[in-house]
Amino acid sequence: MRIRATHADHGLPWRPGAGRTQPVGFVISGSRTLYFAGDTDVFDGMRDLGRIDVALLPVAGWGPRVPEGHLDPLRAAETLDLIKPRVAIPIHWGTYSPWKAPTSGDEPAMKFAEIAATVAPAVEVIVLGPGQTYELD
Repeated sequence: MRIRATHADHGLPWRPGAGRTQPVGFVISGSRTLYFAGDTDVFDGMRDLGRIDVALLPVAGWGPRVPEGHLDPLRAAETLDLIKPRVAIPIHWGTYSPWKAPTSGDEPAMKFAEIAATVAPAVEVIVLGPGQTYELD
């Protein structure tokens, strides 16, 4: 197994109380290749990640809006054309939201799956709830 840190585009290069930070994602390679995007926005280098079997993509934020440096369901679905994974699994659904009451819980993930079916029909989207698993063949 090989783990490679990759670029992530998360907006400001500093965090309050943390100084300058470098956001990263990860490509984990073995018999299959997994891309964990981390907390990122779309960036051109996504097309250079190599062969990706499974992409774990953030599809929401945790505030009342999804600001620059983050992916919402539409922008996450658009990354599929750059990454070209076999399977995409939405993550970071906005489960922490101090500004509003929780919605149906999986609303951003389901919206991502709906959009992805249109913009990248060759990519299988798997929405996993807490405790669920997925095994890649």
